[in-house]
Amino acid sequence: MSNGPNENSWLIEGGRIIDPTHRIDRVGRLLILEGRIAALDPRDDDLPRGIPRIDAQGMIVAPGLFDLATEFGEPGREEDETILTGTAAAIAGGFTSVALSPSTDPPIDTAASVEFVFSKGLRADRCRLLPLGCMSKERKGESLAEIGSLVEAGAVALTDSPSPIENTGLLRRALEYCQMFDRYLFDHPEIASLSRGGVMHEGLEQLKLGLAPIPAEAEDLATSRDLRLVEATGGKLHLTSISTAGSVELCRRAKMRELDFSVGIHVANLHMNDSWMRTFDANCKVRPPLRSPEHVAACIEAVQDGTINIISSGHRPCSLEKKMLEIDAAPFGMMALETALAQVNTHLIRPGYLDWMSVLEKMSSNPAKLLGQPGGSLGVGDWADVIVIDPNARWTVHASAFQSKSYNTPLEGQELYGTVRYTLVAGRVRSNLLKSS
Repeated sequence: MSNGPNENSWLIEGGRIIDPTHRIDRVGRLLILEGRIAALDPRDDDLPRGIPRIDAQGMIVAPGLFDLATEFGEPGREEDETILTGTAAAIAGGFTSVALSPSTDPPIDTAASVEFVFSKGLRADRCRLLPLGCMSKERKGESLAEIGSLVEAGAVALTDSPSPIENTGLLRRALEYCQMFDRYLFDHPEIASLSRGGVMHEGLEQLKLGLAPIPAEAEDLATSRDLRLVEATGGKLHLTSISTAGSVELCRRAKMRELDFSVGIHVANLHMNDSWMRTFDANCKVRPPLRSPEHVAACIEAVQDGTINIISSGHRPCSLEKKMLEIDAAPFGMMALETALAQVNTHLIRPGYLDWMSVLEKMSSNPAKLLGQPGGSLGVGDWADVIVIDPNARWTVHASAFQSKSYNTPLEGQELYGTVRYTLVAGRVRSNLLKSS
């Protein structure tokens, strides 16, 4: 890379360009001018004099990743993650846009709190930060939040996630009300009365370890209820994080009925299973829990056939002090923004379960389309949110080297494949932070 006259104008050359929106997969050159995609495979005569170049030989050039399941801590839990550290982690992992969960303290349930997130994101000046507004006041699930004012302030969707929506009547009203504003309602499907107090997936491993169970039925019943309400109301729903074979089959059947819903999954639930809990590592305590291998296999099949159409990081940072508690008392969550793409590459692409086109569709273009936001495309005129990936770079996870403020990953010391060499947001190189080792 050389210095040039424009910080947001580049020629990326020699890389394998993959654009899931336009079904492009070929080696070529990508011209970026003034922050937007100007041309694919431009002629030399059309290049501005002195255009700075990025050599992408042997690498993949793709739209930036777009996450729908990101939690930070600010405001209220800055010891876990701030907007500054969280957005740094995002761009290090190749995420040019993140939809931020309203699970802050106070939660994002007013127009002022939405505006706070926007302003802090602009000040951080890294990735695009898109606030999700609360579905209910204070995320208590008792009464609807002021959805109209949240949308007017810029909330891109409504949710109480990662908390499940227990009040079925309130969920129905929210689905109906969100239609007025053409917004999706996000729900983490779980019947809390069945999972309350649980630590891990209910099954043989759980019986051996003697930890409190989280039964698959808690998710299956909530998924069934949510899908039935979508059918009854005509509302728009995104299931943020399914993890069971039962939910997969329910969603597969519902898609045949052409309901307006989307299905997401966290990266961990596509390659980690409940045997990881044998270490009693609180960093393996996540929601949804790590399921048995049979559930993981069903989820992989659902990603392959399109039943699951979005893969999210599930990034939930927790301070070291919180995760050092006994596993029963430790909070749920693992950090994932800086490892998500490498996890998918290592455990799904390299073994042959998925290809790069499918992964980028589920981690970039589909989330952008769902929210109606820029991203997921390398079409001429689009904002140049672009990543350059070295798919063969091998590196070892060391959380202390990450940009995130927390260290709660169960992947410490593990070897992964794939790094993001460059992250560009509106044509500006924002990151080349995650190095191979």
